[in-house]
Parts: sequence; C-alpha cells; structure tokens
Amino acid sequence: MTDLDYVWLPPPTDLTVTSSDVHVWRAALAQPAARVQQLVQTLSADERIRAERFYFERDRNRFIVGRGLLRIVLSRYLGIAPDQLQFYYGSRGKPALAETLSESKLRFNLSHSEEMALYAVTRDREIGIDIEYIRPITEMEQIAKRFFSIQENAVFCTLPPNQKQTAFFNCWTRKEAYVKAIGDGLALSLTQFDVSLTSGEPARLLAIQGDRSAANHWSLQEVKPAPGYVAALAVEGHGWNLSCWQWQD
Repeated sequence: MTDLDYVWLPPPTDLTVTSSDVHVWRAALAQPAARVQQLVQTLSADERIRAERFYFERDRNRFIVGRGLLRIVLSRYLGIAPDQLQFYYGSRGKPALAETLSESKLRFNLSHSEEMALYAVTRDREIGIDIEYIRPITEMEQIAKRFFSIQENAVFCTLPPNQKQTAFFNCWTRKEAYVKAIGDGLALSLTQFDVSLTSGEPARLLAIQGDRSAANHWSLQEVKPAPGYVAALAVEGHGWNLSCWQWQD
C-alpha cells in the first residue's frame, strides 16, 4: 500500500471487519474522571490489579482508559458486553482473544504513547501497531547502534542532523509494529530485520535475517495519528483496505 492522507472518521453504526479490512482506531487517553470510573467497571480482576500498581494517578488512568476502550472497541465487532471479553497473552505479552472467542478469527493490537492510543483490528491476519510521541532523545545515536540493523544504521548515519529524529522514530515504530505482529519478539532481535526509515520513503519491511522474499509476506504502513506523533502498522499479507476511525463516546 502507499501512504495515505489520513482522515479519522466516526465509525459506522453497522461496524464489520473482514480479512480484507484493517481498521485503526484513534482515542485520547485523557478522559473525565466519571468516564474513567465507568471504564474501570469493564476491566477484569487482573487488569484492575495491574492498574492499582501504578504509583501516579495519571499513569493509572491511562492504563484504565487504554484497556477499557480496547474492550469497548472489540465488543462492537463481537456483539458481546465489554466485561465479558477474556484475553490470553503471548510470550512477549501480545494480547489475543481467549479460546472461547477464537472462532471469530478477530486479530487486534494496541499501542499508546503520551496522550494517545491506537487500536488495530482485522480478521485472520496477524497485526501489530506502534505509536510514539516525538520527543528529544539524548542517546539517539547509541540506541540506533544497539537496536537498528547494520543496513538501517548505514542509512541513519548518512542523514543530516535535522532528519535524524524523524528517521529514528520511523525506524523504531516500524520495527516495533512488526515484532508485535509476529507476537514473539524474544525469537527475533530488532537487529535481524531491516525497514525503511527516511522521510518521504514508503514504509516497507525490506528483509528478515537477510531474506527479502520473507519480508514480502508482510505489509508495513505509516500511520499519521496527529501532529507530534509517529506510528506504524504491520499486517500479514497484502490486498487489504485501511479505514481509520476516531473513538467517540
């Protein structure tokens, strides 16, 4: 797919998703206290325990909103109450629907940064999404040397200083989206695959452990959630259509 001019629309009332569709939802994590309390009621017991572990109220509320809205979004596709959803988690913590709901073949992923959350939903395709708030990083060069591939570092080092911050976040979100899509980041180091990263270059997975044909099995898509943010979407296969929805109460 080519990069799109993103328009975040209200979702339709007759919301459906097939294996030919990818839906990305955008939501603000800052919600009124009354809304946060409503969302707490949708969480499972273990999610409430996780929420209570956050020391700062802002971080606790972000977690509650992020998980609560995930439940509400998925409930719209599944036709069940948000508090009835059950999840299990892969070795790297990727959430998936519990076996009781596996027949739906619904696949999803979520990411949040600063004040924004993104949710990606499809059917019968693995999917991953990552969002980052653009901010100064003093050790950017050192992080790139440690986590970017040899090829990515070669490109990164040739860029002028005023392009490096965008390239860094492009590379990071694209790599994280792919690792989240495969669901087992422990089995594949971030240095073992290559993505595009320069401004104006389409998001692409270039090679996996040097194998370009293996990379062709995946689609990478830049997502533009809002000014000041960078995001990327990784989807198994090709031939899918992207819709972007704005969460509304």
